[in-house]
Amino acid sequence: MKTVADLGDLSGKRVLIRCDLNVPLDDDRQITDDGRIRASVPTLQQLRGAGARVVVMAHLGRPKGQVKPEFSLAPAAARLAELLGTEVRLAEDVVGESARQVVDGLADGEVAMLENVRFEPAEESKDADERAALAKAYAAFGDVFVSDGFGVVHRKQASVYDVAQLLPSAAGSLVQAEVEVLQRLTSDPARPYAVVLGGAKVSDKLAVIDNLLKTADTLLVGGGMVFTFLAAQGHAVGKSLLEEDQVETVRGYLAEAERTGKQIVLPTDIVVAPEFTADAEPTVVAADAIPSDQLGLDIGPESAEAFAAAIRSSRTVFWNGPMGVAEWEAFAGGTRAVAQALTEVDGLSVVGGGDSAAAVRALGFADDAFGHISTGGGASLEYLEGKQLPGLDALG
Repeated sequence: MKTVADLGDLSGKRVLIRCDLNVPLDDDRQITDDGRIRASVPTLQQLRGAGARVVVMAHLGRPKGQVKPEFSLAPAAARLAELLGTEVRLAEDVVGESARQVVDGLADGEVAMLENVRFEPAEESKDADERAALAKAYAAFGDVFVSDGFGVVHRKQASVYDVAQLLPSAAGSLVQAEVEVLQRLTSDPARPYAVVLGGAKVSDKLAVIDNLLKTADTLLVGGGMVFTFLAAQGHAVGKSLLEEDQVETVRGYLAEAERTGKQIVLPTDIVVAPEFTADAEPTVVAADAIPSDQLGLDIGPESAEAFAAAIRSSRTVFWNGPMGVAEWEAFAGGTRAVAQALTEVDGLSVVGGGDSAAAVRALGFADDAFGHISTGGGASLEYLEGKQLPGLDALG
């Protein structure tokens, strides 16, 4: 991939840059985790320092091609302006008159932002001609294109893939860093190599489990997905989340791991509660003795310590997905133990984006306590599955 340096002298040039500013907001539209915005700053400052006129493209949420004020990028633009220490002018539309005026008004080193690209129906269209037409409108705002939104490079979308065909293009420093880390995870990783998987559903991670059984030494499984594994072993899981249609597939994974000498480590104890609420009364039970009227909401303390020990003894660790309902203190112990262990790894520790990244920050861990915190959970998983990522392919 070409880098920003390969684009030559950018002074006075308009640089169209795709960032990932899709941050969580609370009910008052306040940002609850600005990690993705902070991650975008180095490339933007590099471009400003080169005298470029910077035009930011980004999305927020899933407006599905409709203009919805609650999905405006205004909170992201305001926070980005604070972090950059300069004004970030937000257009009132994506490719309309306001966008043209804002871009035309830029001086060297200044930054503007188009409104949420997903307000445009063609942005996520499956029709290549529709996306190409929108990409042409985007390209009219730039002399070159920089791809720095790693969280969207697995999407074939107009602002990610199609516009890169129309302008001289390069990867920003964030995308470069993400790819370099993922290459370390897939090309001769330092061993032992452990992968920690959590989150709600096995079905979301089938392909990555399949691929990781070939490359990782140990797979540690927690979160809601663990109950499908326990069911595959023949255990009752009470009212816990269970994907019955995946039990046979998971049984196959367990058999494959045994056949190839890989370890799939499951919890030996579970924190359960009678209902899915923050103030539900937690109880610790054996993983093979979950009562019929209870549901599992976290791995238990014995399992948390076992997972932590396995993590600390590894040289390479990739983690994607909380171990329980980490936003509720009574069910955050497993996630906290895994996060703490990752900070103690003698080697490469990678937090795989999304809910995991939000969880470690919410639990009070600093970003620099880990080897790398990815900004793209879905993109990271697809890379580890061995899939081609359109947004990277488009950069040559």
